[in-house]
Amino acid sequence: MAVDQSKRERVYVRVCTDFDATGYMQPRSITWGDGRTFKIDRIKDFRPASVYRDDCTGYCFTVMIRGEEKHLFFEPADPTFASRIGRWYVMTLN
Repeated sequence: MAVDQSKRERVYVRVCTDFDATGYMQPRSITWGDGRTFKIDRIKDFRPASVYRDDCTGYCFTVMIRGEEKHLFFEPADPTFASRIGRWYVMTLN
């Protein structure tokens, strides 16, 4: 059964991320607002976020966490805020 995409909402999360010398960004773990942290076991894919939802900008990492495939989104910040690069979120059901 398909999930109604309109019933999903963005939940912003803390993500530990590594950057290599070429600028490649690799998320390593996700921490929820309640403090639970989940290690990202593997990155399977990287695409523009709009591939998954028309109302999403930025990028989507398809990651494996505890054997389950999840989508982790990176939303670049408004360039007028020089000290902010962007923020991470996941989509959850309302």
